[in-house]
Amino acid sequence: MLRSILVTALVLVAFLTSAQDKEVGQLQSKEKQPTARQIFSSHYAFKYQAALRYNDYRVAKDALYSLLVENPQNDSILYSLSALYFQMQQYASAALTSNDLVTRNENHIGGLEVNANSLEQLGAKDKALDKYESLYLLTDEVQVLYKIAFLQYELGRYAESMTNADILLGKKELEEMSAVFQTTSSEQKEYPIKVALYNLKGLVYQEQGDKAKAKEFYNKALEIAPDFAMAKENLASVDK
Repeated sequence: MLRSILVTALVLVAFLTSAQDKEVGQLQSKEKQPTARQIFSSHYAFKYQAALRYNDYRVAKDALYSLLVENPQNDSILYSLSALYFQMQQYASAALTSNDLVTRNENHIGGLEVNANSLEQLGAKDKALDKYESLYLLTDEVQVLYKIAFLQYELGRYAESMTNADILLGKKELEEMSAVFQTTSSEQKEYPIKVALYNLKGLVYQEQGDKAKAKEFYNKALEIAPDFAMAKENLASVDK
C-alpha cells in the first residue's frame, strides 16, 4: 500500500537542493560566501540524487546521513532516509528512523505510513495497527482502513474488524479498487477488494462460531470470483 514513497522522498530532497542553491545564489549575489554547511548540503543532495538515478542505494543512504548531520532538524531528510530503508527492505531501520520522525512530528503522513508498514513487516502488528489508525484519522483513505480491518481480525479484535469491513463495503470508491491475490491455480490475479472483504467477514463469523453466516459470506465472495482461493479453502474448512 506504500504509494511511491521513494519518489516522494526524492522530490523532497530535490526541493531541499533547490532551496539551498537559491540561498547560495542569493549569498553570492550579495558578494557573500556561502557557509560550509550550505556547500556540503548542496553537494550531498546532488550525490543522493545521482545515487538514486544509478540505483545505488548504499551511496544514497550515506549521502542522506551526511545531509542529516548538516541539517539535523530537517524532516524531509529523515523521511527520505526512512523511505530508503524501507525500499531496501531494512525494516528495523525504517521503523526506527520513521519513529523518530513521528515522535517529533506526530502528523507527518509519510512518516506514519513508513512506520506502520515497517512495523507490520516486522510482525509488530499491534504497534502497526496503532500507526495505521493514526494515519487514517489524518487521511481518511480507504486503503488504510482496509489494512486496519485485516489487522484487527489478526489481533482478535473481531467486532472492530467487522465494523470497519462494513464501512468499507458501503464506500462507493470501493467499486473501483482491486488487489492481487493467488488464484486456485496458484497464479497471481487482481480481484475486487469487495471479494477480500466478504472473505474477511466470513472469517470473523467463523471465529465467532456462526458457521451459517461464515458460509454465506464465503459464498458471496465466490459468486463474484469463483476462483478466489482463500474463500474456497475457508468454505471447505467450515464443517471440519
